[in-house]
Amino acid sequence: MQPLCQPSLTSHARALVALIRKDWKQYWRYPLNAVSTMFQPLIWITPVYFMGLAFSANGKALGFAQYSGTSDFMSFILLGTVLENFINAVFWGMGFALKNDMDSGVMESNWLTPIPRLFILVGHSVTNLVVTAITSTGMLLFGGLIFGFHVSGDVWSAFLPIIPMMIGLYGFGFAFAALVMIMREANMLVDISSFLVQLFSGSNFPVNALPRFLLPVALALPLTYGLDSVRASLIGTTPLLPLNWEMVLLILFMFVMLGIGTAAFRSLERRVRMLGTLGQH
Repeated sequence: MQPLCQPSLTSHARALVALIRKDWKQYWRYPLNAVSTMFQPLIWITPVYFMGLAFSANGKALGFAQYSGTSDFMSFILLGTVLENFINAVFWGMGFALKNDMDSGVMESNWLTPIPRLFILVGHSVTNLVVTAITSTGMLLFGGLIFGFHVSGDVWSAFLPIIPMMIGLYGFGFAFAALVMIMREANMLVDISSFLVQLFSGSNFPVNALPRFLLPVALALPLTYGLDSVRASLIGTTPLLPLNWEMVLLILFMFVMLGIGTAAFRSLERRVRMLGTLGQH
């Protein structure tokens, strides 16, 4: 018997939009979440602000400037915090969403729908990314008023490295979601993995301040070059490599990580289906 309708790109797009709308409505049922997301990072970095002032001379962090090429440490940290929020959005949007589906008992029924599994993961992350863009803009505005935020470069050129960095980050997300399916645990995995990625990519400090034995780990992470390029374009920090080279690395990272992440997800998904543990939690 032939199916009543064949899945098509249009039907996949409708399903993707429906998934995004569901997550969007669910998120804004609790609007104080957005307030918390906006102000929590500012609370965390407030001690850094006063610590930086304590080690500054005449308002300039000269020691920090030797590592980064700028004495404006708060603009450096605010930019890193914004990009860190987007990294978390991908990790939480994919990994934790799958865990929520497991806990609510809809994982298997969702997986039976004629939609590519990766579309479901992307759909779960889109709402997180949009909300992150809104809350990060608010955080940057309030942070600028409280701590000061000074852009001296080209805003539009800073978006160029963000595009391949975020697309490549989806490769991380696909592989991470596969681990959540295997281990059936999201909180610990998200906390540990996102913390390590943020630490070694230099979201809150120049990576060349790391001990020498840890520096190769940071330089092996393509996200390091994404953050580095954005800061160099916006606030004039000294880049680790010429910006053209960093852009090439980010584009290579985008294709490599999408390939690795997709292959890892499909392989581990087959493993879970063979074990019959897809809906267990």
